[in-house]
Amino acid sequence: MSSDSPASGHSQSLPRVIPRAQHNVSRKQVSRGALKVLYGLKDAGFRACLVGGAVRDLLLGRQPKDFDIATDATPEDVRKLFRNCRLIGRRFRLAHVIFGPEIVEVATFRGTGEGDASEDRHVVDGRILRDNVWGSIEEDALRRDFRVNALYYDIADFSVIDYVGGIEDLEQKRLRLIGDPATRYREDPVRMLRAARLAAKLDFVIDAEAAASLHELGHLLTDAPSARLFDECQKMFLAGYGLASFRMLVKYDLLRHLFPGTVHALAHDKSGALLTLVERGLAGTDARVADGRPVTPAFLFAVLLWGEVATLAAQLLADGTVQSLAWQRAAHRVMAEQGKRVAIPRRFGYAIEDIWALQPRFAERTRKRVFRLMAHPRFRAAYDFLLLRGAESEALRESGAWWTEIQALPPDQVSEQLAPKTAAANTAADTGEKPAGSGRRRHRGGRGRKAAVPKSDSSE
Repeated sequence: MSSDSPASGHSQSLPRVIPRAQHNVSRKQVSRGALKVLYGLKDAGFRACLVGGAVRDLLLGRQPKDFDIATDATPEDVRKLFRNCRLIGRRFRLAHVIFGPEIVEVATFRGTGEGDASEDRHVVDGRILRDNVWGSIEEDALRRDFRVNALYYDIADFSVIDYVGGIEDLEQKRLRLIGDPATRYREDPVRMLRAARLAAKLDFVIDAEAAASLHELGHLLTDAPSARLFDECQKMFLAGYGLASFRMLVKYDLLRHLFPGTVHALAHDKSGALLTLVERGLAGTDARVADGRPVTPAFLFAVLLWGEVATLAAQLLADGTVQSLAWQRAAHRVMAEQGKRVAIPRRFGYAIEDIWALQPRFAERTRKRVFRLMAHPRFRAAYDFLLLRGAESEALRESGAWWTEIQALPPDQVSEQLAPKTAAANTAADTGEKPAGSGRRRHRGGRGRKAAVPKSDSSE
């Protein structure tokens, strides 16, 4: 096996097999859909194992979000066995077996593909563009990224199988790649983000050799598909450990390859207000995830890109651009530049721009504008964003407090509080006197029109 192969220096002569009595993984923790697929494959004569993050998390006492299965059955075999199956992917051929809202992903054991040019494996400049070479379970383990993700739970005897030392890394809370880190990162640059994400999620330490390559090869992320980077950002920031993931990206200098404008704005954040806003936004999202409340990428991207759009809008306003147009132009420019790195779907882009555009409207407190703003579909998200911005100034904190108070009042009381008053009425309120002309009204009239008869005092 060549020195560039994934397994170089990391394979074990014999797998470590942990019998059911010596580990904590139970079928009770596995979803019904995954169990149906595992037993369906086993009963048809195929080998079937839970693999990857599900086994890792179960061994750590966590409940997995989803369950992936590895087997020696080909995708076509899987489709024949399960009517509720569809085949996806050209780069990596997979089978998805669908049980209502649950999708069980089934992958065929992949081989190394060495020495056979006829195999369906395409590598350009060290990057794997397509890999549909089938192999054994041993080869499949060596093709995976991190040791802790190369653990198998065999449904045949309920044992956990370790070919690469993943159990040892779990015990030491350490992340190590299988093979040479630089080679594995070049094969798939998104593995660098996965390293940061897993370290944040599991509170593990990234191995020194793997960490060093993060600094050296981070620039490869600029060549990764922008849509794929958006998906990875959602996994990092919307799964309950967004703040830890953000700090990992900063630590290993990966953030600038995803959000260059954010890094530039943070570098000029002398007061620290922007960093406070970003970290509070991420922490708030993590809290919502922990409470089971919904989260959206729109709010989080609005937070991450705020420093850049606010600076640009301020420049346009200083040049004489009207307020609404300044914010619109700033938002369009920032979103267009960010889309070159991380593709943000338009449905989220519209929401992001609304959150930004509503910020200056919180300074307007006339009755008509207040009610109009509160009726806006993005009001709640924009209001939450205003509260985050409280670190910027005392005026913004006061504004946040005012809008918090006004939302707690009945509409009629808000209307009364914001009712317009004339200067004369204000003076009368101060002196206790009636404003001039408050008695008889003069009516304009022509010939033949009777003069208006003033009401008597008793009728008032």
